[in-house]
Amino acid sequence: MDTATHITMGFAVGGLATLDPAVQQDPSLAHAVLIGAVIGSHAPDFDTLFKFKDNATYIRHHRGSSHSPLAVLIWSVLVSLAIYFFYPEVAFLNLWLWILFSVIFHVFVDIFNAYGTQALKPFTNKWIALGWISTFDPYIFFLFLAGGFAWLLGADPAVTYLIVFFIVFLYYIKRFYDKKEITDILNKHFSDAQRIITQPTINHNKWRVIVEATDYYYVADYDHGHIDIKDTFRKIPLPNTAEMNAAFQDKNVKAFIDFSPMYRYEIDRYDDYTEIRFIDLRYRSHGHYPFVAIVAIDKFYNIISSYTGWVYSEDKLQKKLEPLS
Repeated sequence: MDTATHITMGFAVGGLATLDPAVQQDPSLAHAVLIGAVIGSHAPDFDTLFKFKDNATYIRHHRGSSHSPLAVLIWSVLVSLAIYFFYPEVAFLNLWLWILFSVIFHVFVDIFNAYGTQALKPFTNKWIALGWISTFDPYIFFLFLAGGFAWLLGADPAVTYLIVFFIVFLYYIKRFYDKKEITDILNKHFSDAQRIITQPTINHNKWRVIVEATDYYYVADYDHGHIDIKDTFRKIPLPNTAEMNAAFQDKNVKAFIDFSPMYRYEIDRYDDYTEIRFIDLRYRSHGHYPFVAIVAIDKFYNIISSYTGWVYSEDKLQKKLEPLS
């Protein structure tokens, strides 16, 4: 989910914590839990700091190890200790358990969007991305926001957020069946479909879908039962060549391949070098696929330059490949 939604969810956990008798009876603990829950609800996304190193590191680790079971435990302890430093008189166990719940809840809701997480790492490096919920879902955000306003206006936070969580739970069930209906229709439409990736949008009834069939990739929009195919790409197996093997040794390409479940590639050969481009098919914007990895290789299969990340114009991409400028 997006940062704003995670923060509202942190407040929700803080309100729900008033169900705990220890929190009810100790205003200091209630205050500490609220602060800790808000911070804990965002803590796994502190891995955004990897951006300061490079895109490959960020892509490889964002929602990866930072969302693993061990990281969840570490985040909860670190946040709890930091809060406890300022509130040494409160019950640490209660503080830690509510912060732990807040961190777990962050990771849990992240698995339902198309980006997903490596929530079971190190047991498996597989990305879990169920594709039921948009990264920013206005219905969920405003439900939790409304709960916060009700709390400010004097409503009982425990009762308020129990109602909010129950409505959100029903909403998730509905979105599960929405996706099931869509995938059933797509499987009938594409009789040779091997894999389907769904991406809900802010528009409740419009989804972006990518279908991998026997010989083609289909990128489409789905709206009220209507399938609008935007692009069709023939599947071309990756060649077992020296230049492709060299490309797969590059850190930017490795990060892209580890993250992207469905992509195509292009090879352009020039006098002095070969350029290989990998294109993630999940992210289509105005006819353009902005999430890419690109690598340039010389005649001796040495990496001249490479890049991975979001690029919305060819000019900007070429500027990032400085040795080729």
